[in-house]
Amino acid sequence: MKLIFERSHEGRGCSILPECDVPVVSVSSANKREQPLHLPQLSENDLSRHYTELMKHTHGVNDGFYPLGSCTMKYNPKVNEEIAALPGFTKIHPLQPSETAQGSLEVLHKAEEFLCEITGMDNMTFQPAAGAHGEYTGLLLIKAYHEARNDKKRNKIIVPDSAHGTNPASAAMAGFEIVNVTSSPDGCVDVEKLKEVVGDDTAGLMLTNPNTVGLFDKNILEITKIIHEAGGLCYYDGANLNAVMGIVRPGDMGFDVIHLNLHKTFSTPHGGGGPGSGPVGCKKILTPFLPTPVVVKENDKYRLDYDRPQTIGTVKHFYGNFLVVVKALSYILTLGKEGIPEAAQNAVLNCNYLMNKLKDVYNMAFDEGCMHEFVMTISNLKKDKDVSAMDIAKALLDNGIHPPTMYFPLIVEEALMVEPTETESKETLDEASDVFHKIYEEAIANPSALHEAPVSTSVRRLDEVNAARNPHLRYEF
Repeated sequence: MKLIFERSHEGRGCSILPECDVPVVSVSSANKREQPLHLPQLSENDLSRHYTELMKHTHGVNDGFYPLGSCTMKYNPKVNEEIAALPGFTKIHPLQPSETAQGSLEVLHKAEEFLCEITGMDNMTFQPAAGAHGEYTGLLLIKAYHEARNDKKRNKIIVPDSAHGTNPASAAMAGFEIVNVTSSPDGCVDVEKLKEVVGDDTAGLMLTNPNTVGLFDKNILEITKIIHEAGGLCYYDGANLNAVMGIVRPGDMGFDVIHLNLHKTFSTPHGGGGPGSGPVGCKKILTPFLPTPVVVKENDKYRLDYDRPQTIGTVKHFYGNFLVVVKALSYILTLGKEGIPEAAQNAVLNCNYLMNKLKDVYNMAFDEGCMHEFVMTISNLKKDKDVSAMDIAKALLDNGIHPPTMYFPLIVEEALMVEPTETESKETLDEASDVFHKIYEEAIANPSALHEAPVSTSVRRLDEVNAARNPHLRYEF
């Protein structure tokens, strides 16, 4: 399809903006651009057709099955979008007096109360804008805790080899050294290896449970105990909370701080550039260090408290992406005490159902009961038929299914990580199973055909290595 600049014609446009209702202020010549902005010039008809064509070239959860492992690309109820679009939430200003924004402050306070109950934490900040931002914030809390105790030798964060890639990156950004701990053959943390790397320089451990290969670590209480006995703190990556919410709480597992992905677990569409929200919850020992301001309730009124002498400061302007919190609260209130654990149970049920439907032909990296996601290894097909995980993924596109996560986690060769999510029906999972089986049969009978996939999409297989190394991101006028 044509780029929007290729559709542009000099002098064409559409009048869609209302007349300015405030005084016009001229910008001094010193502050003006030397050259005018390169903006496309299109009619409303051209503009509408351009974005409609773009829409037809994309695939989302409204188009079909989207089993992207570790990212929870699920269908989100539209009622939560409608609640977040209410004028009382969209037309407030972050600088208006607290007494004029009591409803919005109540949303933040109630969301904190419910999410702390779900996670087993004591307090929470909604400032972080995304999961990795939440990781960074949580690590700063850990750092501030040790510094407040004058325990400045604690400069190492332990990260399992199956962790999300953002974990070591966030720890490095927070000024820590990263210590890698290997997984045992069962896909969980090797406890003996963990014991070897902890010490008086251990600041903490970053872990998600269930982990990246979709397994609940049976040694989780021992793991957090080892860290605590060494004087460190335990950080919970909440990316996989949808598998256990309402069933078991990270705080009860021994974790001191946690980030959540509201844009994955609590009903905000994931991807597309945002907005996201990565609130951070913590136990009382870390509460003094939370970013300011925090919402407090006094005499049935809500206010913003900035008087926190030990705060790590502000990590995002104002109070985070507020409307994402509104959607999360709407989601929690809709599902209620019974619905939250039911959603987790359905995520686990769907995952185990599809895994068992596929294990007759596909090799599972860890052939046991999984939680919300499972990992297949295509190494046998790669060795016997020269069919890779990439080939399987591209063939799925020809069948209207978005590929699973490819080549992650790194501890699994030729990995495909599948997460069905709780919102998919049995019929959808059965159809997906049929497609996976059909692709496997083709891989055995005619492997060269898979090397050409996809053949029915608007764009054929791209040179992804060259695109990554030599990206062309700027339109040449």
